[in-house]
Amino acid sequence: MSCTCTIVPREVLMRLSQDKELSAELRKSLFDAAQISHEFRELRSQHARVTSVMAAHSMAMLDLAAAPLVTVYDCKHTQTLPGTPVPNPGSAADATAKRAFTETTNVAKFYKDVFNRNSIDDHGMTMMSSIHYGSKFNNAMWTGQQMLYGDGDGALFVDFTAGIDVIGHELTHGVTQHSLQLAYSGDAGGLNESVSDCFGSMFRQWEKNQDVNAADWLIGAEIMGPTAKARGFTCLRDMANPAANHCLAPQPTLYSQITPGMDPHYSSGPPNLAFCIAAKTLGGKSWERIGQVWYRSLTGFGPSPHMRMKAFADRTRHVAHTMYAAAPAVGAAVDQGWKHVGL
Repeated sequence: MSCTCTIVPREVLMRLSQDKELSAELRKSLFDAAQISHEFRELRSQHARVTSVMAAHSMAMLDLAAAPLVTVYDCKHTQTLPGTPVPNPGSAADATAKRAFTETTNVAKFYKDVFNRNSIDDHGMTMMSSIHYGSKFNNAMWTGQQMLYGDGDGALFVDFTAGIDVIGHELTHGVTQHSLQLAYSGDAGGLNESVSDCFGSMFRQWEKNQDVNAADWLIGAEIMGPTAKARGFTCLRDMANPAANHCLAPQPTLYSQITPGMDPHYSSGPPNLAFCIAAKTLGGKSWERIGQVWYRSLTGFGPSPHMRMKAFADRTRHVAHTMYAAAPAVGAAVDQGWKHVGL
């Protein structure tokens, strides 16, 4: 199965690359982005295998640093990685460099303050980003070692660093790589993408200090360009309404609707909805209790690369009852979320 672990699904890029209403130049850039994204997916898979082997054979790890170093490199519209170092990116004149640094730093703070996690690997790993990758490159991704951001074509997509949840989503693929180590096919693939959507959305809500009712639960709203918006697309995905027409990549809402070989960007719909319903049922802020249940379920039990969705659902039920034995409403909310999607 060929899937790309990127914010924009390969199928969407390929579909748009065949849209005759778009210019030939734009269609070619979309096709190129799909092909390049696929190759980075292969690279990320190899990095994930290395991570798994190293974790299995290493002694207890020491922290590299008490807090991660955040670095930014500028590819200057080439495809040479990592690019040229950006000095003092937090005060850079380049808005993309400044945003990449600021939001990556905020993701590190989110994981530390909310979940007591020290960077992606929980041991102070440097968080490196490369910006201005390629010419009008339509994607953002975690490569297995670092973040990579395209500028978008300006029509369908804009600068990918503009999406707070996009940055949180992709960096969470690194967290999964260093914890549950979910594969990228079948149920595990859908869970892999869903975990990133859940934590990407939580990060966006946390940064905006929103409760579950104020949050819009959209993924990728800030990276949608004017052409996409003119066609009625307001986001890539909607965790509260995965099948909505305003989604560029609508998803199934029930586990029974997942089909063999489905791209994880689509099969993540039911667990996304389960998380959203659990959070909204309980109320308050998503990261305070439901998010804690998901984080413990992701990081507290060691690797399980081929985990099924039912097993993950049952794990979150168990964790909710264990962590919040004195607050049964938490477990009830988690149970309601999963039952709504048929798990």
